[in-house]
Amino acid sequence: MSKYIPRLIDKSLKKELEAFGAVLITGPKWCGKTTSGLRHSKSALFLQDPDNRSQNLEMASLSPSLLLEGEKPRLLDEWQDAPSLWDAVRHSVDRLGETGLYILTGSVMVDESKLAHSGTGRISRLQMRTLSLFESGFSNGGVSLEKLFAKEEPSSKSDSSLEDIAEVIVRGGWPSSIDKSLDIARRQVGGYCQSIIRSEISTSDGVQRDEEKLESFLRSYSRHISTRAALTTIVNDLSGKEKELDRRTAPEYIRALSKIYVVEELKAWNPRLRSKTAIATSPTRHFTDPAIAAYFLDAGPKDLLSDLKTFGLLFESLVIRDLRIYAQSLSGRVYHYRDHAGLEADAVIHLSCGAYGLVEVKLGGEAVDRAAENLLKLRDKIDTSMMPETSFMAVITATGYAYKRPDGVYVIPIGCLRD
Repeated sequence: MSKYIPRLIDKSLKKELEAFGAVLITGPKWCGKTTSGLRHSKSALFLQDPDNRSQNLEMASLSPSLLLEGEKPRLLDEWQDAPSLWDAVRHSVDRLGETGLYILTGSVMVDESKLAHSGTGRISRLQMRTLSLFESGFSNGGVSLEKLFAKEEPSSKSDSSLEDIAEVIVRGGWPSSIDKSLDIARRQVGGYCQSIIRSEISTSDGVQRDEEKLESFLRSYSRHISTRAALTTIVNDLSGKEKELDRRTAPEYIRALSKIYVVEELKAWNPRLRSKTAIATSPTRHFTDPAIAAYFLDAGPKDLLSDLKTFGLLFESLVIRDLRIYAQSLSGRVYHYRDHAGLEADAVIHLSCGAYGLVEVKLGGEAVDRAAENLLKLRDKIDTSMMPETSFMAVITATGYAYKRPDGVYVIPIGCLRD
């Protein structure tokens, strides 16, 4: 049996179980939802167990409450295969009046309009992603995001090289590949990506899609990773009949891929500004893991090192994934900002208390100076009479030292960062 890799979500899950009757963990296939759920449960129901699947699904349709019997907390793995369990869990939580009763895991978003009750106040939600660099052991954790919000200046050094960063991008963050060679890890990423095309996407809505056209769309989407490219732009990268078909179906692809947690686009931040500058509202394009884009671009570490533009875009997507994981452990969310005057922040980390930090992502070099200047301009544009001052500004880089610049902007290598 492989050794358990501690996850940052474990801390959040423990707290949510103390506060709510049930917790739903969502996320992409194979990211570790079941494994973490088992660590916090005392009994389990596996709805995709082939030996008992038919019997369990029949029982779920006849008397779902029977499937809830067992020592608590009880894990209900891939609950979406039997949607009636949702209302059964909600009813059980109401009836028993206790917290920490159930952990549900799901790899597919369920249309909650088809459920009798939303679960509000009874069922909490957490999203799991692939391993962050801190969880996988690649980041030394010398700089804490929580401490940045507490105004603690960073001081650390990452020993990683650009070659190391290129490798972690293409190998991905799936737990099963953490101790595998790069070749095996890339094969596993390929298997995951092919399963998206052949079967997983249809689990989101039951629609069978042309595999060749879907793969072409995913390849085009990958070319626009970490950009705000319009769907029309993504479709225009296709050709011939594929272009005509996908111009109509591209939004459906995005919805279906989002429902299985393959696509996770970054929403825009809308702060109070001193001027009436128009703010861009379109999302930034991201997969749940940048290795998906690397696979569809057929890009290995050497390819990225010889194409710094693509490397930079995939590096940004890697950083966004990690920031989302670290922010969630602090009850925060990540957004992006861009206005029509050209000011931008690749990431805005916004905590539930209202505190926020502004982040730019650069591989390194002279781009760090330009990014810092940009962050300072954005800071000065925010109306602090209507909202708090920014807690910190940081340029996250691929390599080097973590330090505070004379202008107050932090420079932080991703290989130093943690929650």
